[in-house]
Amino acid sequence: MANVLPPEFADLEPFADWAIPTERARYAKRIASSMDELQAFYDAAYPRLESSTEYLQRVSMDDIGEEEKHLLWLFCSLVTVAFPVEAWRQARVPDSGASSIDAVVEPAV
Repeated sequence: MANVLPPEFADLEPFADWAIPTERARYAKRIASSMDELQAFYDAAYPRLESSTEYLQRVSMDDIGEEEKHLLWLFCSLVTVAFPVEAWRQARVPDSGASSIDAVVEPAV
């Protein structure tokens, strides 16, 4: 299988399935994942947050390649996963029942 992330982030390839382009799909994966899966992704990606930010700041959005898009989407997923891991210790918002909020507009990347 070909790598989907830039070579500098090869250590994150086991989590490439978190490189999801839309908020709705990232949220659905979060809800469908176990806390062990969320924690494993968080533990691998969070320490790379600063280096990924620095890397992506050097990339022009006009010329962004597929590997860079996947890296950006992977870290968007980290944002989706961080609060449940850090605060709630569960994938769903506590005491929210079946309620949900859907993004109406997604950033264009």
